[in-house]
Amino acid sequence: MTQRTIVITGASDGIGAAAARTLTDAGDRVVVVGRSEEKTRTLAKELNADYFVTDFAELDQVRALAAQLKSDYPRIDVLANNAGGIMGKHQLTVDGNEATFQINHLAPFLLTNELMDVLIASKAKVINTASAANGFGKMDLFDLNAEHAYSTNRAYGTAKLANILFTSELHRRFGEQGITTAAFHPGVVRTNFAAASTSPMRHAYKTLLNRFMLSPDQGADTLLWLISGTAGTDWVSGAYYAKRALAKANAQAYDAELAQGLWEASEALVGTRN
Repeated sequence: MTQRTIVITGASDGIGAAAARTLTDAGDRVVVVGRSEEKTRTLAKELNADYFVTDFAELDQVRALAAQLKSDYPRIDVLANNAGGIMGKHQLTVDGNEATFQINHLAPFLLTNELMDVLIASKAKVINTASAANGFGKMDLFDLNAEHAYSTNRAYGTAKLANILFTSELHRRFGEQGITTAAFHPGVVRTNFAAASTSPMRHAYKTLLNRFMLSPDQGADTLLWLISGTAGTDWVSGAYYAKRALAKANAQAYDAELAQGLWEASEALVGTRN
């Protein structure tokens, strides 16, 4: 089998790192992208992989990452948009966007669009890490910065809802050009997730409750299944999955008009158009 080139963001820890190890062991060429210089470099050295350090809180860094990826890899078989997390209090990034929304949605949206020519030429898979937290999100296209109704958990849920809406609209716009895409919920995974946030969820990751959480390898299972499987045979492009099965999402996730509106609003916020 021809070696695949697989780009994984948020790969320095958790399910991203677990997936990177499994895919490398299987013979794929994995490109590791992370925010922590030390963690990303350490994993890349372990895997003998290329790596890039990028902070999704700055869109110029995302643009620079995309430019370097396009230069270094004329073919990208899989883009796994896995970076994200729960933030703390309401704050705006240097780009003027609410931090949770930018890091979890706008940055991967921008990266995907900046790489679109390569992804189409490669007939790539774009796999987006969402979350069951989308269920308590609420998408308001007139308040994407959550200026009128902010809570840490709701902001995260809304950003994960955005991941699912992005997935469905990506399929609608580019499916006929060879792009296949899916969003998935990895489960509640035992990592450092939420540790730096003010979300009440952060406590669960520091207590005995974490014994009942999934290991990173278990959390990466559906991601690896989507990467290794075939859209149209094993899974449906544009859909949302959990435990290798179609999953029910927030009712807003099935609103095609909302998905199109979010795409157009996101284009305006990041300054790109496809």
